[in-house]
Amino acid sequence: MRKLIAGNWKMNGVLADLPQLDTLAKAHGDASVDVVICGPATLLGRMGTKGLTIGGQDCHPIRSGAHTGDISAPMIADTGARYVITGHSERRTDHGENDTLVAAKTVAGWDAGLHVILCIGETEAQYRNGETLTVLHTQMDHSIPDAATAETTTIAYEPIWAIGTGLTPTPDEIAMVHADLRAHLTARFGASGTGMRLLYGGSVKASNADDIFALPNVDGALVGGASLKAADFSPIITALEQSV
Repeated sequence: MRKLIAGNWKMNGVLADLPQLDTLAKAHGDASVDVVICGPATLLGRMGTKGLTIGGQDCHPIRSGAHTGDISAPMIADTGARYVITGHSERRTDHGENDTLVAAKTVAGWDAGLHVILCIGETEAQYRNGETLTVLHTQMDHSIPDAATAETTTIAYEPIWAIGTGLTPTPDEIAMVHADLRAHLTARFGASGTGMRLLYGGSVKASNADDIFALPNVDGALVGGASLKAADFSPIITALEQSV
């Protein structure tokens, strides 16, 4: 599998921001890694015309129905998107999403032909208490459906305490967690678990990207704030390309 870098615009972006994608497409249109922009639902159709792969930030577990304001996976796919994020900590926290719901959304994404980037991560309190691996194992065991494969699923490890804070685990900590996640995936899914991409997320920026991407079992990144501007995101993409 090619390495993957995904930008998560979160609740940001209006039409005036789309030229950022034109700049990225010019610089990385033939990138040696997979580049994905996960934009707000209001922009996905327009984003899909910019020459980059796009994705949604969330989807409903049901294909259609009386769910005012929700976006289904088929709707996301209909925009031309090829990816969708499930289980992001901001969804788990802000909307009370549990592992069972994340698993259902993941299946919905697959059923719509989307590749799912499934997020896991621990809080600062859990990190300080030495519970990181226990929390991550539980989330993986209950959020990742049994039918997951390397072709349909990417796992993004995002320590919640590092998202948007400027804080990051040490390289040794990231390497240790990713090695454990790889072993856990391989034990459950065999060769498919060995090939499943593992992304790191949490205050990834140009200044630390080289060090993070040099670590074993780090197959790319899920980038938040630094993906909003081409000038910030482009050097991170370049760093991943150079790590291949």
